[in-house]
Amino acid sequence: MAEHHASVANSTEKAGPHSSQNKSARASLMGAIFLMATSAIGPGFITQTATFTASLGAAFAFGILASVIIDFVVQLNIWRIVTLTRMRASDIANAAIPGAGYVLAVLVIIGGLFFNIGNIGGTGLGLTALFGISPKLGGAISALIAIGIFLSKRAGMAVDRFIIGAGLLMIALTVYVAFISSPPLGEALRQTIMPDKISFATITTIVGGTVGGYITYSGAHRLLDKGMVGRENLEAVNRAALTGIAVTGIMRFVLFLAILGVVAGGVVIETSGKGVNPAAQAFQAAAGTIGLKLFGIIFWAAAVTSVIGAAYTSVSFLTVFKADMSERARNIATVIFIAFSLLCYVFMTTTPAAMLVFVGGLNGLILPIGLTIFIYAAIARSDLMGGYRYPRWLLVLGALTCLMTWYMAIESVGTIFAFLGK
Repeated sequence: MAEHHASVANSTEKAGPHSSQNKSARASLMGAIFLMATSAIGPGFITQTATFTASLGAAFAFGILASVIIDFVVQLNIWRIVTLTRMRASDIANAAIPGAGYVLAVLVIIGGLFFNIGNIGGTGLGLTALFGISPKLGGAISALIAIGIFLSKRAGMAVDRFIIGAGLLMIALTVYVAFISSPPLGEALRQTIMPDKISFATITTIVGGTVGGYITYSGAHRLLDKGMVGRENLEAVNRAALTGIAVTGIMRFVLFLAILGVVAGGVVIETSGKGVNPAAQAFQAAAGTIGLKLFGIIFWAAAVTSVIGAAYTSVSFLTVFKADMSERARNIATVIFIAFSLLCYVFMTTTPAAMLVFVGGLNGLILPIGLTIFIYAAIARSDLMGGYRYPRWLLVLGALTCLMTWYMAIESVGTIFAFLGK
């Protein structure tokens, strides 16, 4: 009997660390999934969804489907290559094309900064709807919360828990509003595949704001920081990427359905004019004062998680200039990044909505540049991945998506020059 107890004790001791490692791996994957998903569903996407649903109706479902498909190809390639090379995106770019990593880093950091200014503005708008305080004060409070997370002793765990909690809250509340608004599901499903109208400008805007810029690399860099790399983790990483894309896609469609129910019910949503918030109008029309408060929570959660995602990912590109940056140093740099974004928001006269439109255009330029480099690395620099034989089907899809994003980038140039000319 004593031998039996000793045997059980020994087996428990052996299982303990293994179980702990499994839990840690699952937590790392969940953190990466929700960092990617919440970064892709920020205040800009919510505003764009309300605007485009008001103008296109059920036909906008096709635009969302197109963005999810592009997201699938981009993320699966980026996550796979980062995992196999065990390198950050900028280091991969430098190894594939000398100097390209510095260019990519500068573009992502600039895009992330502008995006963060708009995201902080989004947090302010969310708290305005929720508590009636001024957007500037709401933005300052939210930025301080994000700074507090990165200053905590266990910042990595705090980021993961906050992102996951906020993401689940967004999904639950949006599902509730979608249920109340009673959207025409049959018509939405039909037009997802056979739309009455296709707007390439709409698809370009949505892709730029949900896949481009820092968003492309947020989940992959989170996995890298957590040590989820190498061929031994490739299967788990692929599952995580697919799960993240599924979570993002579901959230996009649910949000669309919540607003479609209002539009289909005959409510006219104002989409232009200073101070107009199309999404807030839709939520209020669906559920009255409660709907407006729910909008405030959802919009704030989407914005503050995007603040965290933009700051974290943008700072992760600084390592290309200083390779030996410690985690503590990166956290401090992230705090400075958020604080500077807040200062810009407080003193800038441009509205958050206009800023987010500009950044969507800028991210539309960054996406094809980074994707081109990564596809080239997969084709010409297999040595970076230890001789791994890259799936041909994924390369073909990646190349086709790359061509499509370059077309979208050309379309985005007009948006950028229009903003700069103001």
